[in-house]
Amino acid sequence: MSEEAPAAGNAEAQGQQNPVKMQVLAQFIRDMSFENILAQKGAQGEVKPEIKVEVALDAKKRTADNQYEVITKFKVNSTNQGSDDPLFLLELDYAGVFHVENVPEAQLHPFLLIECPRLLFPFVRRIVSDVTRDGGFPPVNLDSVDFLALYRQEIARRAAAEKPETPAN
Repeated sequence: MSEEAPAAGNAEAQGQQNPVKMQVLAQFIRDMSFENILAQKGAQGEVKPEIKVEVALDAKKRTADNQYEVITKFKVNSTNQGSDDPLFLLELDYAGVFHVENVPEAQLHPFLLIECPRLLFPFVRRIVSDVTRDGGFPPVNLDSVDFLALYRQEIARRAAAEKPETPAN
């Protein structure tokens, strides 16, 4: 029993020798669209904005070693409370290029879709706020996004979609 303890200690020491390294190499707006529907159609009555936010994530390997592109996709839709008339629509794809080392292969997918978007989010929040304000509306300050919960929902959705249907006999 005492012989196993040093082996475990060596494994921990080796793990400490290769810490996870992550560096943001670039970040940029990949695509953005803002439509001020209220201005196009004209206001009718009192305007009480109701905001709905949808978030999607994507990650892909780049050609360079240990480089990945992570894309956060935000769709911010505002309707008039009560009438559901559209006020504005903002679609933003914001990407980051990351250099990631020493993350085990089994943990790379969640790392890319949880930790990387966390680093990008403050910049997305600022862009959404500025664009909505410059578009003639009060600035939208996005609530924090729980990227871990979002990741778990996506994994559960994929598992349900892959579940084979049982034949009715």
